[in-house]
Amino acid sequence: MSYCAIDFGTSNSAIAIPEAGGGMRLVQLEGEHLTMPTAVFYCTDADDLPPGSVRGVGRDDALPRTFGRAAVAAYIEGYEGRLMRSMKSVLGTALVDQTTEVGNGMGVKYLDIITGYLRHLRGKAEQAGGAQLDRVVMGRPVFFVDEDPVRDAAAQASLEAAARAVGFTDVAFQYEPIAAAFDYEQQATTEQLVLVADIGGGTSDFSVVRVGPERAQALDRRSDILANHGVHIAGTDFDRRVSLASVMPPLGYGGFGPSLKGQAPRPVPSRVYFDLTTWHLINTVYQPQRVAELRSMADFYGDPVQHQRLMKVVNQRLGHALVGRAEAAKIAVAEGGSTDIDLSLIEAGLHSPLTGAQAEQALRDDLARIVACARETVTLAGVPAEAISALYFTGGSTGLKLLTEQLEAAFPTAQAVRGDRLASVATGLGLHAARLFQSASVSR
Repeated sequence: MSYCAIDFGTSNSAIAIPEAGGGMRLVQLEGEHLTMPTAVFYCTDADDLPPGSVRGVGRDDALPRTFGRAAVAAYIEGYEGRLMRSMKSVLGTALVDQTTEVGNGMGVKYLDIITGYLRHLRGKAEQAGGAQLDRVVMGRPVFFVDEDPVRDAAAQASLEAAARAVGFTDVAFQYEPIAAAFDYEQQATTEQLVLVADIGGGTSDFSVVRVGPERAQALDRRSDILANHGVHIAGTDFDRRVSLASVMPPLGYGGFGPSLKGQAPRPVPSRVYFDLTTWHLINTVYQPQRVAELRSMADFYGDPVQHQRLMKVVNQRLGHALVGRAEAAKIAVAEGGSTDIDLSLIEAGLHSPLTGAQAEQALRDDLARIVACARETVTLAGVPAEAISALYFTGGSTGLKLLTEQLEAAFPTAQAVRGDRLASVATGLGLHAARLFQSASVSR
């Protein structure tokens, strides 16, 4: 069988291929790992390459690079280069066709970075399956872009172009939460309505789907999909909120300038802090003109130490490392605990505590919008909340207890079921790919 299914996620990705004897299986992408961080590290020092470095192909051949965990490790271990993460977030934006510098004066289009990552996934899958893969089902969020159907369609078109560029001749799409419903359906013993909550790194997507053992083999499931809805808020937004709440204040976020001539101090300009907490915008802060502008703003700070810390972050390009610290802190308090964020890379002894209560306050508005989206999805389905039999959680961000508790409270009569946070969507996409392409083969 020459087909596969790809879950190209904001934070992690996976790929499913046909299994000998029938069915689908997830490919081991890094050692025994069935998922791989959606990350690429461009290596700029040809004399000191990290393990696993490979040369790109075609338009994406600017520099050697590593992928997934190896990419993150190369960055953490201090190899010279640039780390790219959350590439999915640029789909549907003007950035997708823009060129970004990856080092040594070389530039690559964001879409070509995505293409190179997909090529790596396809190569891993072909190696594992021993066959060329020409057809693919790609997962997609309900909305790449909220409330903008034109940009949303453009986002899917860009992702399809990337898939075709790596060699797929037949490209189909399936909504990620619906794929998760197909995965849940494997354990359903009776017909029921399930609300799938697929909350990953970039989007929170919901679907109300009718599932059951008698429906599982049908190819056309459109009548079983009662509603889809989503909002562009998820894990990377949580990281940003945590960073703004606990990492950026020592650098001046929320601070004030000096009091001049008896006037009330003015707030420190905040744009740089928002950019430093957004993965795909961090490198814009390092542009020479931007650095010069920030350097000239020393007088805007009532506490000169805050400006000095900010400039160290900018000059030493520590933005991605700080977002990583925020992400780790979010995970540390996911179950309601507390942590202390180590900021000694900025200044010896510098740290910032983060408690569960502080995290809840920082995420309050985002969580409220996600819960409201879930409620609206059920309303769009035209059924009462009590008709939902199961609330199926998938996606990396469903490990956040604050979030799942609020969703469970919104649907108290539904049974909370937790799937594989990182692999449920890929598994469901694989099931859909098998039904779709096997049916197509039979019809021919």
